[in-house]
Amino acid sequence: MTTEIRRKYLIQKSWFILFGASMFLICLFLGAIIFLVAFRGAGEISWEFLSSMPRRGMTEGGIYPAIIGTFYLVVGSVAVSMPLGVFSAVYLNEYARPSPIIRPLRVAIQCLAGVPSVVFGLFGLGVFVKFFGFGVSLISGALTLGIMVLPIVITSVEESLKTVPLSFREASWSLGATKWLTIWKVVLPSAFPGIMTGLILSVGRVAGETAAIMFTAAAFYTRGMPDSIFDRVMALSFHIYGLMAEGTRPERQVPIAHGTALVLLMLVLGVNFLAIYLRRRIRTSRKW
Repeated sequence: MTTEIRRKYLIQKSWFILFGASMFLICLFLGAIIFLVAFRGAGEISWEFLSSMPRRGMTEGGIYPAIIGTFYLVVGSVAVSMPLGVFSAVYLNEYARPSPIIRPLRVAIQCLAGVPSVVFGLFGLGVFVKFFGFGVSLISGALTLGIMVLPIVITSVEESLKTVPLSFREASWSLGATKWLTIWKVVLPSAFPGIMTGLILSVGRVAGETAAIMFTAAAFYTRGMPDSIFDRVMALSFHIYGLMAEGTRPERQVPIAHGTALVLLMLVLGVNFLAIYLRRRIRTSRKW
């Protein structure tokens, strides 16, 4: 082995060690987080904890309204972000031509994804809570969260549309189909795994979000379930924040916060695994 080949081999091995060490550190941190939350929160998990209302200033009882509130916020935000995100991505990828307007628009969407969530919370407070008069409510929170995850949905769906081969469109057009019919019957079904990826990312982001709902939807404590979309709701993420930052009995609140964090973690992981499973099934059934 010559000196040059040995040098290239050492460089390749160094990069391999660096990549492996990075992956090991990520797995180590992720495992440490899951272990810490599970170790401290597993003792609180019970059927009563999951299905009962909080009592005595949230130092007793369960987190049922927080689970339902999180579910409502996730469903509401997905109902807002998915249609808008898919339609916007279809327009940008299928209809829009390169122009001085479209290029800055794409850059703005990417920049919007990096805006801190508390800024979206202030936006929701000013627009939905005050301007439209929805108040601090479920609908204000869902609209705010839907706008917050919109850049993620648009980017992931547009990238998935780009992966659909042009020959698919040309074959459909050659059979006499219109452009919209081609998009509806050929492009969108072929890009569905990518659309599911956007759904996974948005659900995970919304379920764990706290800052964006602090001013728009979340309640520290409620005695009942929301009766309409204009009521405040409890949410798991804000419940954890409230237990750790408020109250006068930290010796009782901290274990409940860890139990709530474990429930939130399991819900997010469960939704992600289900979506990944469905995406893989759809992808394997559609081969080209």
